[in-house]
Amino acid sequence: MALEIRQSLKLTQQPIMTPQLQQAIKLLQLSRMELMDLVRQEEEENPILEEVVMPSSETEPLETNYETLTTSPSEVKEAREEDEMPAMDWKAERFSSGTKRVDEEEDRPTFENFLTKKATLYDHLLWQIRLSNFDEEECLMATVIIGNLNEDGLLQGSLKEIATQAGFDLASMEKVIQKLQTLDPPGVAARDLKECLLLQAQQIYPGELLVQKIIQGHLAHLAKKNYQAIAKELGIQLEEVVRATRLISELDPKPGRGYSDENIPYIIPDVYVYKIGEDYVVVLNEDGMPKLRINPYYRHILREQVQSTGEAKEYINEKIRSALWLIKSIHQRQRTIYRVTKSIVRFQREFLDKGVAYLKPMVLKDVAIDVEMHESTISRVTSNKYVHTPQGILELKYFFNSSINTVRGENIASESVKEKIREILSKEDPQKPYSDQEIVELLKKQGILIARRTVTKYREMLGVLSSTRRKQII
Repeated sequence: MALEIRQSLKLTQQPIMTPQLQQAIKLLQLSRMELMDLVRQEEEENPILEEVVMPSSETEPLETNYETLTTSPSEVKEAREEDEMPAMDWKAERFSSGTKRVDEEEDRPTFENFLTKKATLYDHLLWQIRLSNFDEEECLMATVIIGNLNEDGLLQGSLKEIATQAGFDLASMEKVIQKLQTLDPPGVAARDLKECLLLQAQQIYPGELLVQKIIQGHLAHLAKKNYQAIAKELGIQLEEVVRATRLISELDPKPGRGYSDENIPYIIPDVYVYKIGEDYVVVLNEDGMPKLRINPYYRHILREQVQSTGEAKEYINEKIRSALWLIKSIHQRQRTIYRVTKSIVRFQREFLDKGVAYLKPMVLKDVAIDVEMHESTISRVTSNKYVHTPQGILELKYFFNSSINTVRGENIASESVKEKIREILSKEDPQKPYSDQEIVELLKKQGILIARRTVTKYREMLGVLSSTRRKQII
């Protein structure tokens, strides 16, 4: 059989991701802050797009009807047909720039009166070095050392390597680090956990020699709460070991974290769920969200029907299409969040009324069928979005969790099981904490069938130590 090359036509249909569709999908999965950053960038790049400044006297309605919210057909029509775009004369009208009163601007306090900067650990130590009895060479050595401290206040790397790279004598560096270790906060510039705790014990509990002995030679037993072994090796009573360990527990293994410059992120919910009477009302959080529109200057040009050059006409046409699509995509994003949240409220009404113990197991497919969307769309919408409910501020992903079987053949949400484990652990005897297997048996008595390894996983997710580390002797 001979092989030959032939040309043939085949008609097929396949989806194509246009740039506009890619942008709409991207907007769905953006968080609130990321969306605002993207809008600011678009405003800088697109002169036709501008933000509407709402007067302070105007008030927004409590609930926006996002079920029927769409872009104005007249606006879409303006940019749909390129040949309908009127010509433009750039000399016909100029952009109007807003005026401001100079006297008001001058009376306004400067930003320097409001901005503050939290002192870092490096700044705090450098300030103490300048006030202490460090000579010029020691100041240089101390600056090199504090520059090699991590955020916990502990030394990164060996002192020998730091001295070699900086060109200083190791013995001199050792003397300098000992002087640094006397500064505030106690335990700073330590080379490991043992030295950090020992420095704090010497400064805070100078007369407690037992505390220092336990830190120096028995940290491994202390981590496992093996107090009997410590008492046996030191030849003392168990009560004395327990008293010393309580003092050790008050020491800070990370002395530098009090000077961390890390900003704490505050969660701003994307949507609110209020209970009004017997019904729950879903309200999107529009506070701070930009309200966009087409610049009135270009609207005026379109109405004037002024002749324009080909390049100017094409530029305006492209920017108007881009602006309208962005506005429509943002409306569609808000509408989708609104519909998905309403669907979640319908499924999880009992949770909103009574708490996490009544959270129902739910998957993305349940909401996707309810709102007639694809599961991938629901996944994008619920990513990095938060909702304010009567049970607190929760991520939308929180409501989607796996199910655990019960004795009666029903299903219970995994979050509800975690809550039951938390309740069991809160009521246990500190001297006889429950093991994971005992928790399995207690859950079985409540009708919940669960494996021991699953209990271990949930306990670790709750941040609870094992039974041997939770045990308290006295």
